[in-house]
Amino acid sequence: MCRMARPRKPLLSRDRIVTAARTLVDSEGLAAVSTRRLAAELGVSGPSLYNHFRTKDQILEAVADSVSAQVDLSMFDPQDARDWRTALHDWAVSYRAALREHPNVVPVLAQGPGRRPAGLRLADAVFGSMVDAGWPPAQATSIGALMRYFVTGSALGSFAGGFVGDETAYDPADYPHLGQAHLLAGRQEEIDERAFETGLTALLDGLTQQYEQVAAPH
Repeated sequence: MCRMARPRKPLLSRDRIVTAARTLVDSEGLAAVSTRRLAAELGVSGPSLYNHFRTKDQILEAVADSVSAQVDLSMFDPQDARDWRTALHDWAVSYRAALREHPNVVPVLAQGPGRRPAGLRLADAVFGSMVDAGWPPAQATSIGALMRYFVTGSALGSFAGGFVGDETAYDPADYPHLGQAHLLAGRQEEIDERAFETGLTALLDGLTQQYEQVAAPH
């Protein structure tokens, strides 16, 4: 019996295109993505990409959604025992971790979920969990928006990394309170993590106070 020879290269698929595009975005930024560049990276002809995506924007949308799909949503499962505050905390940590792995795609994610399936599942899980916990729908919507603002903002850049390591850069005559600022960059990860947890705790403390006033008995 005659057997067909296997193709020399893996067949082109949406997953292969998205993975290649995500790698390109991670290494070179959103502007580096083009159908011509992706075709070259994948070793295929440009028109073959159009069998899976009609435009470059659709590819970037799929890349963004692939990052959203990395966020843990298990804490919002009805069978999970975590209360709403703990669930929000753990989700925010997972959300930020995914964005920090792929910071260059944050501007696309910051536009909202649109029609992206994973992004919509994320929004649905947060909103549904807050309503189920007793939050009025309007406040649940605000909580989802607030958390997205906070997490995406924290992933867009590093506060500590914004200072240079040169101790002569911050003259005490001009900046009397920045005498140790040149040390911040060397402790970037520690400082940024602590700042994120400080902000997240303050945010959740404020929501807890609101919850006692507006939430329905649950």
